[in-house]
Amino acid sequence: MRRLWVRWLCLLLFVAVLAFVFVNMGEWQLRRLDERKHRNAVTVANEGKPVRPFDQVFNHPITTEDEWQRVEARGTFDPAQQFVIRYRNNGDAKGYEVVTPLRTDAGPVVLVDRGFIEVPRGTQIPSTAPPPPTGPVSVVGHVRRDEHGRGGAIRPSDGQARLINAVALGQALGYPVADGYLSAITVTPAQQGGFAPIVLPELSDGPHFWYAVQWFMFTGIGVLGLVVFIRGDIRTRREEAAAQADRPPEMAGSAGP
Repeated sequence: MRRLWVRWLCLLLFVAVLAFVFVNMGEWQLRRLDERKHRNAVTVANEGKPVRPFDQVFNHPITTEDEWQRVEARGTFDPAQQFVIRYRNNGDAKGYEVVTPLRTDAGPVVLVDRGFIEVPRGTQIPSTAPPPPTGPVSVVGHVRRDEHGRGGAIRPSDGQARLINAVALGQALGYPVADGYLSAITVTPAQQGGFAPIVLPELSDGPHFWYAVQWFMFTGIGVLGLVVFIRGDIRTRREEAAAQADRPPEMAGSAGP
């Protein structure tokens, strides 16, 4: 019987560790669900607000709470310093985006994601971007916060980068730029080059709830398996004891060597 207790305790410890991990994974998915719901609500609320002047929004570090507001910035593009942002998706389309600094009339320089250009399958992303409109322009766009990643993704090389990060791109430009960037919806005068505005993020709840349900189910399966295993051991021991009791005395006495 002692060997059974040792086995059961080891199994209980193993299941407890798994249950701890599974429950934490389920709770993590529920937290991600809450974050996604909050982000969706912020996106809908901000996108529905009236267009605001540039200097009323880009006067502080841009956070998630600021994203997807519509802002109008007036100024002049710096055509000599553009960045091709590689390997981007816009809905189901694949291609690249172009970021150009805009010297605003309000004073600060802001990075403007001028839009998305689709690249057909099998076609290389060009190393140079279409030039921006010259002279004074008006840009209406969505507020976006900096993208973050490894140094090789945010630091530009030969005018190309993988992510849009104002700090890294500003260092390459050689002059300070505002935090975050502006994702263009319209540019006046109109720009050439086949640009498409960046679509809003998907506003569904995603798979997080069902992922959480799966992790909690795994926890229940582990506990249920432990109970079934122990009950199986107990049933087997009772059957062996019953068989031993049913043996004739002479057989029971001759069981050992």
